Amino acid sequence: MLVHGREYFMSYDEFPWFKDQPVKKIINVEEISPGHFYWPDLDVDLSEEIIKNPERFPLKAKHA
Repeated sequence: MLVHGREYFMSYDEFPWFKDQPVKKIINVEEISPGHFYWPDLDVDLSEEIIKNPERFPLKAKHA
């Protein structure tokens, strides 16, 4: 993901909500406030801090 000129890798292990999703749903992302992103097709919202440092936020929703 490219955020304000910085590129972040978002692995499926850390961000399982994106696995097996069509690219169209993954690239449909909105910055709803500075540093806070929302994927409306997936009902996922993440802060830039979580994207940068997923190891600091070990709690994850269960992926169906």
